[in-house]
Amino acid sequence: MGAEEFWVGKAEEDGVEILVLRHPPVNALSQGVLEGLARELSRLESTPTVRCVVVTGDGAYFSAGADLKEMATLDPTQALPLVRRVHETFDRLADLAVPTIAAVNGLAVGGGLELALACDLRIAGESAKFGAPEVQYGLMPAYGGTQRLPRVVGRAKAEEMIFTGAMIPAAEALRIGLVNKTVSAGQELRAARDWAHTIGQRAPRAVRAAKRALREGIERPLADGLRRESELFAQEVAPSRDLGEGIRAFAEHRPPKFTGA
Repeated sequence: MGAEEFWVGKAEEDGVEILVLRHPPVNALSQGVLEGLARELSRLESTPTVRCVVVTGDGAYFSAGADLKEMATLDPTQALPLVRRVHETFDRLADLAVPTIAAVNGLAVGGGLELALACDLRIAGESAKFGAPEVQYGLMPAYGGTQRLPRVVGRAKAEEMIFTGAMIPAAEALRIGLVNKTVSAGQELRAARDWAHTIGQRAPRAVRAAKRALREGIERPLADGLRRESELFAQEVAPSRDLGEGIRAFAEHRPPKFTGA
């Protein structure tokens, strides 16, 4: 199975792209899967019409994480280059100019959890479960989990999940802010598509600028973040033709027709 075959991409209206991971039986993140994701990201980065991306897993699993059979044969000298490649790939997913949504079905554990954390938003089916069980296998989260998880759920909860390796259900994930929304099992992709199409109908330059302001400002002092927000508004939003269209549509009581200009 070639790297390209692990991911099935589907373009929908409103600039929505759906990426489906297909690596049965548990959608493990093998090197082929990760290489395929990198190729898909290259495609998305060079497609200016994309407005939102949904990532999901085929079958009963979002992803059960790293391929343990590959890990068992890993030469220790290969460890650092491996995790750096994964970091680079997941960073590219996190840094896409457009919003990304993880539609989590079944299990998102280990590297699968880290993949979901690299997305901006997460929607889970009510039967989904999340966990960072690496310490049960002599491993540790190394695909970004020790850094992204505490930034989402707080340090104490992240330490609890990572040190114990315990699984948490979707309801708990919602309570601690790990996911944005839960839906009936099997409806997570539909719900994510609904959000994606809503985002896709908003002003693209405004959405992209807002994502940059959030990403670039959240870990800066407030004054620096506010300065960056004002710069992006002045440079990206104020000059856009979509701003005028949005105001006219509001005044004329009609839906706006945003072009991204």
